[in-house]
Amino acid sequence: MPAAAAAVLGTALAGCAPGSASSEGSVHGGEASLVLPDLGAVTVLGSVSGRLLLGLGLVVCVLGLAFGVATYVQLRRLPVHAAMREISELIYSTCRTYLTRQGRFLVVLWVFIAAVIVVYYRALVGFEWGRVATIIAFSLLGIAGSYAVAWFGIRVNTLANSRTAFASLAGRPLPVHRIPMQSGMSIGMVLISLELLMMLVILLFLPADVAGACFIGFAVGESLGASALRIAGGIFTKIADIGSDLMKIVFKIKEDDARNPGVIADCTGDNAGDSVGPSADGFETYGVTGVALVTFVLLAVDDPLMQATLLVWLFVVRAVMVIASAVSYLANDAWTRRRYAAAERMDFEKPLTSLVWLTSVVSIALTYLTTWAVLGHLDGVGDGLWWKVATIISCGTLAGALIPELVKVFTSTNSRHVREVVTSSREGGPSLNILSGLVAGNISAYWLGMTVVALMGGAFLISEQGLDQVMVAPAVFAFGLVAFGFLGMGPVTIAVDSYGPVTDNAQSVYELSLVEELPGAAEQIEAEHGFAPRWEPAKRMLEENDGAGNTFKATAKPVLIGTAVVGATTMIFSIIMALTEGLTTGLDNLSLLHPPFLLGLVTGGAMIFWFTGASIQAVTTGAYRAVEFIKANIHLDGSERASEADSRRVVEICTQYAQRGMLTMFLAIFFATLAFAFVEPFFFIGYLVSIAVFGLYQAIFMANAGGAWDNAKKIVEVDLHAKGTALHDATIVGDTVGDPYKDTSSVALNPVIKFTTLFGLLAVELAVSLTGDGRGTLVHVLAGVFFVTSAVFVYRSFYGMRIGGAPAGEEDPAEPEPEEPAEPGATAGGVLPRQGGAGAGADDAGTLVDAEGR
Repeated sequence: MPAAAAAVLGTALAGCAPGSASSEGSVHGGEASLVLPDLGAVTVLGSVSGRLLLGLGLVVCVLGLAFGVATYVQLRRLPVHAAMREISELIYSTCRTYLTRQGRFLVVLWVFIAAVIVVYYRALVGFEWGRVATIIAFSLLGIAGSYAVAWFGIRVNTLANSRTAFASLAGRPLPVHRIPMQSGMSIGMVLISLELLMMLVILLFLPADVAGACFIGFAVGESLGASALRIAGGIFTKIADIGSDLMKIVFKIKEDDARNPGVIADCTGDNAGDSVGPSADGFETYGVTGVALVTFVLLAVDDPLMQATLLVWLFVVRAVMVIASAVSYLANDAWTRRRYAAAERMDFEKPLTSLVWLTSVVSIALTYLTTWAVLGHLDGVGDGLWWKVATIISCGTLAGALIPELVKVFTSTNSRHVREVVTSSREGGPSLNILSGLVAGNISAYWLGMTVVALMGGAFLISEQGLDQVMVAPAVFAFGLVAFGFLGMGPVTIAVDSYGPVTDNAQSVYELSLVEELPGAAEQIEAEHGFAPRWEPAKRMLEENDGAGNTFKATAKPVLIGTAVVGATTMIFSIIMALTEGLTTGLDNLSLLHPPFLLGLVTGGAMIFWFTGASIQAVTTGAYRAVEFIKANIHLDGSERASEADSRRVVEICTQYAQRGMLTMFLAIFFATLAFAFVEPFFFIGYLVSIAVFGLYQAIFMANAGGAWDNAKKIVEVDLHAKGTALHDATIVGDTVGDPYKDTSSVALNPVIKFTTLFGLLAVELAVSLTGDGRGTLVHVLAGVFFVTSAVFVYRSFYGMRIGGAPAGEEDPAEPEPEEPAEPGATAGGVLPRQGGAGAGADDAGTLVDAEGR
């Protein structure tokens, strides 16, 4: 399908290319034609060259990569029981299989994007083959970067999970905290350092006239990689999670029962969704925000020396913030070790909270110091430019610490909202549990939305204080800097997000290893490691730490979606600059009085709500198939653990539905972007604004509602010790509703918004250039073709994924032919009853039962 679509596009453009490169009204490559100023002309502190400062930034990146690699080596050397290592390596093996398949899938999608790039830049714009090849190569490099950090993330996390599980046996909480924190910081430093290194290489070592092409290609590749890995990972992890969790209700077994073939898939999903996805997403977010700011500076600032100075300043501040994160982590780790060295219990959230706030304070202080050093000599330009832009960035950096605090109000195990979910579940069961979670998500959207508005409003007011002497549209630059500040503590934001999958996996590794039941295990551990294992305190600490991990996984999501939305304004500005010839004409089209603009605003909401529904549908169908398989193949009598073959089969089911769902949704989004860009340029501007705003609130609502449901279950399990009760069952149901909310739909909106906006830059330029060449009719015909194609995939996202339809090549099991009549109250194979089916799957009290009445 991708190749066919590219061929259709190429055919449609055939014949219009040769003359278009030089003809009047044609485009000239947009952002890909931007030329960097001479960075060597910048001097700071009297005599220090701008290029030298950026060279020092390269050194910081290398040190950051070294930090990550050193931490990886340390994790490998930590002690671990053989049974636990065996489980973590099995998890890594299934993760590796998943990532390999995703890599092949990404290559197919990249071929599609590359074909469009060739058609546009070579056939229409008329770039020479060398420049086109550069754009394509850097798009591949962007994908490779997202893919590489995702791979590094799962390797580090799957080392850390078994080491954390083993460390808990000593009965001390400090190492149970430090190991996930080390692994998370390792991923954060490698991710940010690698991305910054790639961008600095473009700035310093490539010709100035090809840098724009490199940046655009790199950003498109990053965005494609993140979109595919985030969407597929989110679907995968929640299929596995729901399939595994429902077994606790049906068979009354424990959370990570080794006999459940869905548990390994659940552990794989923790990495596919909560490690691979966020790593690729964070890599893309950091890169695309940087590209947006570089593009803005080159478009909105006239003076080449000022352009160069601002670019040097932006990347020096980025490098300094990497240092701030590393210093803050080391200082916080030293304080944590001193505070909890001999402690028997600890609040696992406290050191994570102190790390976030310490990093924010240090980053803000270094931002002011660095900005004064680089821009302080420009006091005659813009009247105090240095402190204004430093303050604007600090608004975003403050948000990076303030937003997690607000998220904890709605998702922490200590939150009144989460405890309300538990309280309502006591008498109201799953129904009131779900309603209370929806309340938490909705109210959280209000408070977080108002916080974002306040910080952006503050940045806007500062931008009004003379920045218009330096650039056009200073408010847009201010919004981009707020997004820049959001990412200032990037390594720490990624670290606390990656903390969660390690703590979740550690608990599972402990249970799956069956270490307590191994003959002579306690004696062996005491002889080899010098301590007697404390089984019960170990399990309690792992559960408590998992609750902290759940909370801080939730805190990172609004930071990333907020960055996407705030940063999208800067990218949208690039399109507006092109459409209005530098804000000199057609500004009345950016008004509600211009009908296409208003219609675009309405259309964006429709796409956001379709996407969240389609992503949940993929999870629902996949989870149904997983449950169907698990229930038919789980052996609770005479077996200690599920077979590896059955576990891998569940992973295959999750992968199959993740890829099917991701491909369908990606193609719908891709063709919708082309269609709406071709309808009318200002319709498309309204559409981009709309998906950003609708996406912001939808993502916050879903993420925090899901977090509240998740930790309500954790309270019942850890604080109330009520596993196996009706209250526990109610919170499990709520958690399964929240799973795709928080880890599939909400998090995938971030790369979707950025990919649509970034790819839209190319799409709208393509439409405008064709119209300028007198091919307006062709543009509208193509808009119709692309929309119909998108609508086909929108249709298939439900009707091709619904439970009643079997995967290609398989028989539809929806209507089984039993060999003999089923007993009343039973279903074939013990499968959960289908909606509307005649077979009863519940007892008189409404409790789910299996085929044998359990």
